[in-house]
Amino acid sequence: MKRLVALLVLAAAAGLAAPALAADEEIQVYMDDLDRPGQFGLDLHNNYVMSGDPGVDYAGEMSSLHRYRLTPEWSYGLTRNIELGLYLPLTTLDGQGHYAADGVKGRIKFVAPQAQGQTWFWGLNLEIGRVSHGLDENPWNGELKGILGDRFGRWTVASNLNLDFKLAGPAPAPASLDFDTKVSYALTKTFAVGVESYNGLGTFHRFGSFASSDQAIYGAVDASLGKWDLNFGLGHGYGSSADGWVMKAIISVPIDG
Repeated sequence: MKRLVALLVLAAAAGLAAPALAADEEIQVYMDDLDRPGQFGLDLHNNYVMSGDPGVDYAGEMSSLHRYRLTPEWSYGLTRNIELGLYLPLTTLDGQGHYAADGVKGRIKFVAPQAQGQTWFWGLNLEIGRVSHGLDENPWNGELKGILGDRFGRWTVASNLNLDFKLAGPAPAPASLDFDTKVSYALTKTFAVGVESYNGLGTFHRFGSFASSDQAIYGAVDASLGKWDLNFGLGHGYGSSADGWVMKAIISVPIDG
C-alpha cells in the first residue's frame, strides 16, 4: 500500500505541471505486453484534438486543432523478450479536411525476463522515424523509452522515462526528457479505469523547464472484448499554447491467433 500511495502522489504531481501537448501519433504508456515469438499484432492508434489553440510554432506546421490522426502499428514477436514494430503509415486529416500520409516509424522493444511470482517489470523501447515537415521541422527523430511498472491486486502502475532526440534536420533541437505515468484499477477481469499523465521535463539545456514543455492528463479505460482490446481516453493539455480536449483510442486487432 505504501508504494501505491507514493506512485499515486508522483503521478498526480506530474499531471499538475504546465503547458502544452500537440497530440502525437500515439498517446500511450508502454508496459510489458509483447507478441509471442512468431506472432503478428496490429494496434490502431486514433486521436482527435477537439479544442485548443489553432496557432503554429513554425512556417509550414500543421495546426493540431481539429486534427484527426490514425496510425496502424504493426508488430511482430521476434523472441520471448523482443518485439519489432512499424508505424505505417502515419496519417492525418486536418481541420480543413485535407488527408495526408505523413511518415513512418520503426521500433524495437525489449522486456526483461520475469522470475516466477515476480509482479514488477522493466524494459526498453527504441524508436526511429521520419515525418513530414507539417509535423516536425526535423524529419528524422528518435526516442529511447525506459519502462518500469508493477501489478499488485487490482492495481497496475507503470511509468516511462523518455529521451527524445533529433537525428537530422535544419532546426536546433537539443535532446529532451519526458515522464509518462499510468495508474489503473481493474473493476473486473476485462475492464479497468485509470489516469494517464504525459509530462515534459525540459531539454538537457533547460532541464526542469515545465513552463515550456508539453503536459497533459487523461482519464482512461481499458477493456477486453474477446480477442479485441481497447484503450480509450479523454484528456486535456495545459498552457497558453496547449491543445485543449483530446480524445484517444487504441484498438488492438487480433490478426494472428
